[in-house]
Amino acid sequence: MMRNFTTANKLRVTGCASALSVIIATLAAAPAWAHVHVDSDHTSPGDDAILTFEVPNESEMGAATTEVSVALPDLTEVSAEQIPGWTARLDRNVAAGTVKSVTWTAAPGAGIAPDQFALFRVAVMLPTGDSVSFPTTQTYSDGTVVRWDQPTPPGGAEPEHPSPTLALGAEPHAAPSQPSPSVSASPAPAAPAAAAPAPASDNTSRWLAGAALVVAAASAALTLVTRRRS
Repeated sequence: MMRNFTTANKLRVTGCASALSVIIATLAAAPAWAHVHVDSDHTSPGDDAILTFEVPNESEMGAATTEVSVALPDLTEVSAEQIPGWTARLDRNVAAGTVKSVTWTAAPGAGIAPDQFALFRVAVMLPTGDSVSFPTTQTYSDGTVVRWDQPTPPGGAEPEHPSPTLALGAEPHAAPSQPSPSVSASPAPAAPAAAAPAPASDNTSRWLAGAALVVAAASAALTLVTRRRS
């Protein structure tokens, strides 16, 4: 009985492990949907910048993205990059001298295919403030329209279709290099120069002169003694 019980337990454990493996594999195979995202070469408010919108194709029906429209916060200086296969149109407020939106439309046979993405760039003067949102409308070839315009609440979960948002702020600059601390001190007084030793030639001359005097004196004394004896 013990053997049969152990075998049954092993079968149950093996079955559970297999089921868990299937669940994990299914979750791993599920598509990780991306969102429309905006980035900038810099984020200093009031400065000229190039915004890049990354637009993925999320169609579950295999339709192509044929139009992308980005709402702008009434910017005054806007120019869209020329993209092969697409035409760009600016919606201007002539009276105010601002641009309300930019729309890219794909040529026939073009567009963003399923499982692909495209980059759309526009040069603008960034507005002031802490952040700026760019609600985006994405249109597919089958007529499906997706609006990326839902705000993300502070500290809250990201909505299903979040609006592309760019945080603004002064660019970090490298801190000026600080001079290394130094201690100011008066130079130490120079040690008195030691008396230079007399050259060897001078000492030799002095010894020779002294020896000559001694010899001369001895010679004079000897001559005097000799004269007295004679």
